[in-house]
Amino acid sequence: MSAATAGPGATRERERDPGQASIGELLGAITRDTTTLVRQEIELARAEVRAEVRSAVKVAGMFGGAALGGFMVLLFLSYAMWWGLSNVIDQGWSALIVAAVWGFIAAILVTMARQRMRGLGALPQTSGTVKRIPDAVKGRTDHRSGGEQ
Repeated sequence: MSAATAGPGATRERERDPGQASIGELLGAITRDTTTLVRQEIELARAEVRAEVRSAVKVAGMFGGAALGGFMVLLFLSYAMWWGLSNVIDQGWSALIVAAVWGFIAAILVTMARQRMRGLGALPQTSGTVKRIPDAVKGRTDHRSGGEQ
């Protein structure tokens, strides 16, 4: 019985038996399966990203809470230092001394940050790779990348 005379169920049977399917049907099945696989992988990646983002948001909130707690500790230690110094000298002068200490700490941190910022460079490996892309497209490669010249 041929596929033309077998009726509508013949195509399904050929898809089930790869030995009886045509190349077009096999390619169609491969395309469908590949599309399904890619869609499922994308959905899995989305679910994983959502879970990671939720975790990252929670961690960021915890760091924010810790930063607020640290700020409050520094604030109250500053008040305590101010009140402690006010037992020895005038309150105005003790407040000025505490402010000067914090100004000194801030100046040191700004200086250190500027030095480190100057040391930051553009991503050296990425920059080198991007510069080699036009040569790679033209067929030239670099010995350092493991290719032939």
